[in-house]
Amino acid sequence: MRILLQIVVVVAVSWVAGTGVQALGWNWPLTLVVGLLAAVLAVVAYGWIVRKTENREPTEVAWATAPGALSRGVLIGLLMFVAVIVNIAFLGGYEVRGLGSVTGALAIFGFMAAVAVTEELMFRGLLFRLVEQRFGTWISLTLSGVLFGFAHFFNANATLWTSLAIAVEAGFMLAAAYAATRNLWVPIGVHFAWNYAQGGIFSTSVSGQDAPQGLLDGVTSGPSIVTGGAFGPEASIYSVGVGVAVTVVFLWLAKRRGNLVPRGGRTAPAATLGA
Repeated sequence: MRILLQIVVVVAVSWVAGTGVQALGWNWPLTLVVGLLAAVLAVVAYGWIVRKTENREPTEVAWATAPGALSRGVLIGLLMFVAVIVNIAFLGGYEVRGLGSVTGALAIFGFMAAVAVTEELMFRGLLFRLVEQRFGTWISLTLSGVLFGFAHFFNANATLWTSLAIAVEAGFMLAAAYAATRNLWVPIGVHFAWNYAQGGIFSTSVSGQDAPQGLLDGVTSGPSIVTGGAFGPEASIYSVGVGVAVTVVFLWLAKRRGNLVPRGGRTAPAATLGA
């Protein structure tokens, strides 16, 4: 019942938040404000249900750790995508033709804030964390990563390859980020920055979804294995490579900190919160 209550509350709030933001039709002031409010509401709901069902403080979303942990996550996510887009551009697959839209970038900011927070709460805050407590880090990372990839299978322009790419470069990587830090603000920051850089800055498709033009008037062309095709750069082999590299670093850090949970073992320590 404890797990069921957590799932019901977080999924319900996430669904309402996501539906509300999508219904605004990219009206930039409303999408920006409602998206940010939806993100805050989702965190508050998660904290409330964790306190109620687990009789503990939800230190993984402690507001005191948010500024530093979010900043580190955002920096990592931005650097990851910049590395990807630079490599795509080097092969002629991406070109900047001029400036884009500031209002479009603001709308995408609010939308991606809601997406990053709600998805991290569901997939890392609940699924990964709860499965890890019983089956250990490795099984939980694999399961949550595969399900995260499969959840994107029904997006526009999705294929089996795109779902696999999302599972490897994002599902595994974001779970590893949480395992290394025991702080959800870090994967939230990485997730948000990665998505926002794609649509809000470089104006590429994000997980197959079109959005208003971002800050740059950019276009992609060329082989799908390089550019990601209609699904966007997340289906590029470069994204998979960068995601694997960052996953390895986070897992190394988790092991060094003693944060890897054995199957049927203890709950991982929270000593590295905000790291």
